[in-house]
Amino acid sequence: MSNTPLNFRAATLAEAPAIVALVESAYRGDSGRRGWTTESDLFDGPRTSKWEVAQLLENPDSRVLLAHRDGALVACAHIRKKKNSCYFGMFAVNPELQRAGIGKQLIHEAERVAREEFRCVQMEMTVISVRAELLAWYERRGYRRTGKLRPFPAGNGCPGFAKKTELYFELLVKRI
Repeated sequence: MSNTPLNFRAATLAEAPAIVALVESAYRGDSGRRGWTTESDLFDGPRTSKWEVAQLLENPDSRVLLAHRDGALVACAHIRKKKNSCYFGMFAVNPELQRAGIGKQLIHEAERVAREEFRCVQMEMTVISVRAELLAWYERRGYRRTGKLRPFPAGNGCPGFAKKTELYFELLVKRI
């Protein structure tokens, strides 16, 4: 894949299967191990589903951003408006292209959309507290750890099946 510029746009419902495939490849199984964002050692099972992605796409206060390069889907992220803040999640970059700056560009675009289109002044996200390298990556992008933890959901609502206990989400915030 070349170094041509990324093209960003909002996803359509027809693209839900491609989004699921990208997210699964970045976070689960052996394909996820090719990148540094894998959760394969923490979870078994799916990270998302076509139904979940469709729900996000049908919500008017929600947007799934896609990044394409040379016509190929290389990254995605979800933004959801919550009053004057936006929640950022479902962030995935093709594992073979991680460490190439795509994630930095997509998070910058997500912040722009949150600020200019959703009129938000803050971006929020939750990160699994044991993901030290991921927490550090977000801190380098200006996100601040709040110290606010909440238990990781079990059973229904759990993205996959946890291999470890004592998992928590930590809230990170950034003024945008």
